[in-house]
Formats: sequence, C-alpha cells, structure tokens
Amino acid sequence: MLERDSSQEPPSEWAGSLTPSAAEAAIARITGATPLERLIALREVVPGKIVFTTSFGIEDQAISHFILANRLKIEVATLDTGRLFPETYETWARTEEKYGVRIRSFHPDPGALSAMIHDAGVNGFYYSKEARLGCCHVRKVEPLNRALAGARGWVTGLRADQSANRASLELVSVDAERGLLKLNPLIDWTRDAALAHAQAHQVPLNWLHGEGFLSIGCAPCTRAIAPGESERAGRWWWEDDGKKECGLHHRRSAPVES
Repeated sequence: MLERDSSQEPPSEWAGSLTPSAAEAAIARITGATPLERLIALREVVPGKIVFTTSFGIEDQAISHFILANRLKIEVATLDTGRLFPETYETWARTEEKYGVRIRSFHPDPGALSAMIHDAGVNGFYYSKEARLGCCHVRKVEPLNRALAGARGWVTGLRADQSANRASLELVSVDAERGLLKLNPLIDWTRDAALAHAQAHQVPLNWLHGEGFLSIGCAPCTRAIAPGESERAGRWWWEDDGKKECGLHHRRSAPVES
C-alpha cells in the first residue's frame, strides 16, 4: 500500500520566529558538498515542516530521489494548475509508484479561477503580460502559498545556470515574508549532472524532455526549444522580456552569509 509522505519535527535549537540572528545561525550549519548533504543539514537545522515543491522536471526528479530514497522527513508537494501536460501527470504517477508515496497536490481556488477566466478569457494570457501574470498567480502562486503555510523551510530545484535571471541565486536565502529558509540544493549543478543522476537511479522522467522541452510548465505556455536557444526559451515564448518568471520565486528574500 502507498503511504503518504509526511514531515516530523526533529530536535532543533531554532525556536520561535525566524529572526536575522536565528537565520544566520541556521544557515551557518547548512553546508555540504552534495545535494543530499545539504538536504540533511537543512532537516537537522530547521524545526517543523519543510516542503519541497516539485513540477516533475529533471532537477525536481533528482531532488525527489534524494528525499524519498533516503526517507528524509521533507514533504513533497506539487502545484496542479489544471493545465499541465498529460506527460507530466504520467511522470507524477510513475514517481509515486516508484517510491511508494503520495505526493500532495495543491490546486487553484475555484472561485478565483472562475473570476480570472471570466475577466481575461480562457487563454487571455497570450494577449498581455498582465493577464499572464494574473493567470500564474491564480494557478501557481496562491496554491504555493497554501502549500507553504506553516512551513519553516522550502526546497526548490532552481539552478544558477538555468537563465541569466537566476545566475545570482544563493544556496540558501531567507524568505522574509513567509519567515522560512529557502534551499536550492542543486544551485551549482548543471542540467547534465541532474540528468545523469536521475538516469543512474532510474528516476522517472518526463518523456517531453526527449522531444526538446527542456523546461516544462503548463501546456499552453510551453514549447520545445530550437537548437541554440536557451534552456527556458520555451516558456512564455511570445513575450520578449528576458526576465520571464511566473512569480513563485519573486517574493522579497535575501541571502545570508554564513
């Protein structure tokens, strides 16, 4: 029988709110040469709930393997926007089957979704960046807020070399608005390294990666990239702004030096 993945509260020196001094002390202990060492250090330092949000891309699947194969007490969650590729749902199912867990999903609020579609149209995101960001907010950002409610730590699959906009990312930063630590355990990995790790451990991968979809989001907003294009060129390709993000990682945060 599949069992639900959950997180427990290990002993920790960190209590109360995440003050600057508490954050600095915690981050000083989050070290390690490998993603697994970094994840273990985060779990040892952070009290309470830690959430890893996955979209089932190559990086996320590599991190899922580190967490699930090693039974780390980190909750694995996903944002089901309602417009994902069928191949993404298949990858989700195969991941649950491999590791014997249920991955918790968070969905758009029905009322907000209905109002957004009524106002902008079912595919209004193609016609203005404001509408596209509004769609991302309803389908991704607000569900993320619920996924991270009560969490003290957040794990993501971001890499520094994914785009120029992500080049300045840190291994660990403070999400000041949510009062949690944010860890990017693959920050210094390449795409090829993540792929090699996943393949070596027979981690389920999205079939679309083999068809030129290097970064996969919602189906209407993702296309395969052409030779020579950047890794994230297939996301919201109709926009000419080089700083293309959905808003998940744009809240006020700051790196803390250890």
